Amino acid sequence: MPSNTGPSIDTITEGGRVTQVGEGQEAEETSPAVVTFGAPSVGELLAERYELVEHINNDSAGRLVWRGVDVILRRPVAVVLRYPGGDSATEMLQAAVAASRVIHPNLVGVYDAIDEDDRAYVVREWVDGQSLREMVAADGPMDPARATAIGNAVASALAAVHATGMVHGNLHPGTVMISDEGRVVLADARTDGADSQESDLRAVGGVLYFALTGHWPHGEAPLHGATAGHGRAALPDAVRDASGAIAAPRQVRAGVPAYLDDLTMDLLDPEIAPPSSDVLAAELSRLDIPADEQFLEQAGPLRFTADPGEEPSPLAAAGGRRVALGIAGLLAVALIGLLIGVNALGGGDDGDKEPVAQPSSSAPATGGSNEVAAPVRKLAIQDVRVVDPDSKKRDELNGAEKVMDGGDDDGWETDTYNSAAFGNFKKGMGIWVDLGAPHTVKSLQASLSSTGASAELRAGTKDFPSTSNGDKQLVAAYSTLIGQPFEDHDGTTMTFNGFDPNQKYQYLLFWVTELPKKDDGSGWKLGVQEITVQGS
Repeated sequence: MPSNTGPSIDTITEGGRVTQVGEGQEAEETSPAVVTFGAPSVGELLAERYELVEHINNDSAGRLVWRGVDVILRRPVAVVLRYPGGDSATEMLQAAVAASRVIHPNLVGVYDAIDEDDRAYVVREWVDGQSLREMVAADGPMDPARATAIGNAVASALAAVHATGMVHGNLHPGTVMISDEGRVVLADARTDGADSQESDLRAVGGVLYFALTGHWPHGEAPLHGATAGHGRAALPDAVRDASGAIAAPRQVRAGVPAYLDDLTMDLLDPEIAPPSSDVLAAELSRLDIPADEQFLEQAGPLRFTADPGEEPSPLAAAGGRRVALGIAGLLAVALIGLLIGVNALGGGDDGDKEPVAQPSSSAPATGGSNEVAAPVRKLAIQDVRVVDPDSKKRDELNGAEKVMDGGDDDGWETDTYNSAAFGNFKKGMGIWVDLGAPHTVKSLQASLSSTGASAELRAGTKDFPSTSNGDKQLVAAYSTLIGQPFEDHDGTTMTFNGFDPNQKYQYLLFWVTELPKKDDGSGWKLGVQEITVQGS
């Protein structure tokens, strides 16, 4: 067993892959030694169900992190122990209880919290992967698309936390985990009352800055829980001018889009009020699109959107960089209109006149038009329903509306079947989506309850009655496949982006062909937590 007084971040290697749990507060060089009296041992069984397998690391808060196994549910877990328990473990246990109330795919799941006086421990989800700090240290700064995706995941997790009135309070590159499957999860929330939702949002700016540049912008006065400048876990400070002001990401490295640069700097600017976490998550979701489609280069200046009738978000009304970009955009539109008008007045049939040069557009040309493409955004889903053509009972139709409620904590789920192929008597089941009107669609994203599912996305042009016969007709008519099917998918998010840019879509069918096996091995079942459609 590794020494209990080793460095703050130790890792184990399994087959060449680093296995690690969220770092929490990182230790300083002067951190006191972790109390080891009565320390656990390999094979010890806690609460008659959690078997300790291997010691992973210690941290400056006096906690020991172990990899373990829940012998009842037969799943890997992380066990975080503190010696002693009682009053000294109150903050850790309170944070665990609070975290257990918020279920979100981008938050580490908390399973149990136990105080035995001489020790206390928290049992949580085991994550195979690396922290953002480790990943950037190993591979260097990330491309804008990946940094945006991580920022979106973190903001979405914070939105779920903030919706309960709580704060995370410990957001930094060491508590942002990226699993081997690419899932981004946030770990080690705190409840000591020293933070606010605003400080959480400022920390999102810090995470974006770190992902884009490899530098931490909070220097010697980090946000609570972030420990740049301390000990072995030190993070490189941002480049600063003589007055101490940090350099923008675009000044540190090339290729960072202007609007992503502005968003990051505005989140770090104490003079600009940040948006709420749900608004920030929605805007980052709008920008979180596949890198190979290069929408990040076409998305234009960042604008926080608001529903009709709502007040504009704080950043939409803020002055500074985006106001200048907005004015430049208006001038560009005016110039396009002026040139088109001059061309029209000049008479298109006079071959003796030189043609007026037309301004180019960064948007893809469609039919020879120079119209600027509409910005990509989250499309409103008008209606959803379950499609189940091979069932006589039709008892799995309820709950479809949960896939469009804006959160991943609840969704529609199938019954439990005795095989992946729906008990060998169904070809599949699905969720039918009505966008209310034809739209240019860029992607559809389905958030699932577990890995191992197989599914495909189909498109059609007609609605059918919600009956067995109507469902049969719908499945037969929806023959257009969008992108490639996902077979035995190893993630919990499926993103379909093979839409024809010259076509408009109103009706889509997320069609599940195989179910994943349940964790306890008692059958096959799938939950569809949320469906999100991006387009214009």
